[in-house]
Amino acid sequence: MIKAIFFDLGGVVVPFDIKLAYAAIEPHCPYPAAEIPQRIRATGLVTRFECGLLQPEDFFQQLSAQLDLRASYGQFCDIWTGIFLTHELVPERLLMALRARYRVIALSNTNALHFPRVRQSRPILNNFDSYVLSYEVRALKPSPKIYQEAIARAGCRAEECFFTDDVAAYVEGARLQGMDAVQFVSAEQLEADLKSRGVVW
Repeated sequence: MIKAIFFDLGGVVVPFDIKLAYAAIEPHCPYPAAEIPQRIRATGLVTRFECGLLQPEDFFQQLSAQLDLRASYGQFCDIWTGIFLTHELVPERLLMALRARYRVIALSNTNALHFPRVRQSRPILNNFDSYVLSYEVRALKPSPKIYQEAIARAGCRAEECFFTDDVAAYVEGARLQGMDAVQFVSAEQLEADLKSRGVVW
């Protein structure tokens, strides 16, 4: 029996487009938007930031040095958090209805800039009982550590936890820890997967 339902945030509840950030960075540095993601990946800074190993100001300073970025910290924060699109992928009514019967928890790879900004601007994120966030746990999906923290936060057995994520590797990581997990494709598909497991709302 399912007792706790976990949702990834970006790409499941709230859509995003990281290319918006690259396009917005381009006018502030000497590199074209197409080159920026490779340059950022080569630094490993995003992984360290999302693991909570860098504070936002340190992330900004180190990334600015790598990209020769000419922008203020405030400008950068607006750019980095401007990737979230205005609609939602899962209806709020579903989260509200599930929460009336189950523990509903967010399980997300995110950072200390993205999460506070999106939580402030998107009321749908108030429909969670708890948030298991990579930068707070200091572990990224698919590390076993973040799923183990999620199971502990749920207060039930791993097999009583259901998780959905748009990234197949993160779904598999949850399954390896004993959780029931499916890859998110659409709200309709998710509702069908929940119903097939006896989840009611």
